Amino acid sequence: MGEYELLSKIKSPHDVKKLNDEQLEKLCTEIREKLVETVSVNGGHLSPNLGVVELTVALERSFNLPKDSIVWDVGHQAYTHKLLTGRYEQFDTIRKKGGISGFPKRAESKYDDFNTGHSSTSISAAYGIARAKHLMGDQSYTVAVIGDGSFTGGLAFEGMNNSGRFNKNFIVVLNDNKMSISPNVGALSRYLTTVRIQPWYMRVKKITEKILLHIPLIGKPLKRFLQGGKSKLKNLVYKNTLFDCFGFTYLGPIDGHNIDELENAFECAKKVNSPVLVHVVTKKGKGYQPAEDNPGGFHGIGRFDIDSGEPLSSHKGFSAEFGKTMCEFAEDDKKICAITAAMSGGTGLTEFSRLFKERFFDVGIAEEHAVTFGCGLAAKGMRPVFAVYSTFLQRAYDQLLHDAALGKLHLVIGVDRAGIVGDDGETHQGVFDVSILNTIPNTTIFSPAYFDGMRKSLSTSIYICDSLAVVRYPRGGELYRPDDFGEENLSYDVYGNPNCKNLLITYGRLFSYACKAKETLAKQGIEICILKLCRIKPIDENAVDFAADFDNVWFFEEGIKNGGIARNFSDLLCCTQFCGDYHIKAINDKFVKQMSVSEALHELKLDDDGMVNTITKNLKEKN
Repeated sequence: MGEYELLSKIKSPHDVKKLNDEQLEKLCTEIREKLVETVSVNGGHLSPNLGVVELTVALERSFNLPKDSIVWDVGHQAYTHKLLTGRYEQFDTIRKKGGISGFPKRAESKYDDFNTGHSSTSISAAYGIARAKHLMGDQSYTVAVIGDGSFTGGLAFEGMNNSGRFNKNFIVVLNDNKMSISPNVGALSRYLTTVRIQPWYMRVKKITEKILLHIPLIGKPLKRFLQGGKSKLKNLVYKNTLFDCFGFTYLGPIDGHNIDELENAFECAKKVNSPVLVHVVTKKGKGYQPAEDNPGGFHGIGRFDIDSGEPLSSHKGFSAEFGKTMCEFAEDDKKICAITAAMSGGTGLTEFSRLFKERFFDVGIAEEHAVTFGCGLAAKGMRPVFAVYSTFLQRAYDQLLHDAALGKLHLVIGVDRAGIVGDDGETHQGVFDVSILNTIPNTTIFSPAYFDGMRKSLSTSIYICDSLAVVRYPRGGELYRPDDFGEENLSYDVYGNPNCKNLLITYGRLFSYACKAKETLAKQGIEICILKLCRIKPIDENAVDFAADFDNVWFFEEGIKNGGIARNFSDLLCCTQFCGDYHIKAINDKFVKQMSVSEALHELKLDDDGMVNTITKNLKEKN
């Protein structure tokens, strides 16, 4: 690895079009080597990108970028697209601070038509782009590339439903890397599929229709008869009417690793005067054996050893502890159900899915459905727990508000990846869930710092709370824990001298940084006490009364300031006899860019250095 004779010379899709078949095969090999080499160092989405190498090459050869538009759903499979659109020299910086993004970014390249990062958006976005082009008289093509997983999201079907009425140069590429969307039957099905994607088939079809229309009297009726017979035969053989019902012409399935077949299909799609869905079958992780053997494990991965495929760092994390705790609870309680939205591995529920198959529900990428489905389980006495990443819970705000909280149904949400998550950047930072959930009545929110606090909070959420209950926890494992700090309480903990003048308030993993800051400040002769909240909604009145006795109070929050807990605490503190100074350090109305977790916390002044500097600066200004 490291020598990329062809790839290093690709500056734009135009260069890809110049290559012959032998060179294209070599290019695809070099791309895969570059992907494995880079992701092994930077981390990222490997198996999705390995699976779409030939598909991407064929797209960039078949369409005229950037005049034609390609929208990549989610975008975690767009690494090859970046390599072929002038970003080879910067590719080693992908997902790093100041480097190129792991997702399409309009500000990064003229070849990126839409910012993505969450699933199921490509069809709607591409349809909007296509409509805008049409209104401006632009006849170029617009292509949405969406995976079979993303196709389970409701927004994808909403986009299909509306775009099926548009008959101008609109193509959806369905990248099927796991299962066939529509079962195909026998040799005749394969033959008809092969015939249908040949360019000569479309030419013959048009010529035949033209001839029939010129035959007096019987021409039009004969054309209608043949069209009707063709549709009935096709439906009988394919048993595939879903895309036709949406108004799309279906082409496929196509071998997603055969560039000639792919280019052939795209040329055919261009000639159809209606929306077209090109069904492409690919192998996730193709070309790197560890990823082929474990495509889920290499979907999103940290640094790893190329030869063995083994991660270079691993430690017990909150997700695994959550899954273990869920299994323990479910063993003794047959009412406990677990729900995930295509994230059983990421949320730690793999073992639960094996041990309690009847009570495990993977609903696909459909967070809105997951919440309301969970509410239905709760309405009939079950104890549903929905495990979901913070950034993806955002989709289900209406369901949380309208179906769960308003109906006062007992649904438990395990919010994984709460807070800064790092290299995936703005679209994946879990910094909005608190502000969102904080607006919802009948809701209890826990944000523990350690495993014991998470277990206790989860038990309370399941067995004590009687409406919407949330337990949020960060990506990764436990951080620094002082030797003299005992078990976490459910409501709040006090750590340090309660009779000093300075109080630091926080929750979640920032408590670990606060403890380090406390030690550093003590060396400077500044004594602080720490108020660690575990239940952040509702805030315990006793915690507010405790804070009111201090002269200086700082609240450090790993989330958005607007609507956050620090603002709530401030409001409650104003209702007491508090006469001191109150300072908030949180994320002030902005998105957090890609960088490591430690880099982000440092930049936001939410790590121990930031806490020390903020407190010493404020005290110096006051004196």
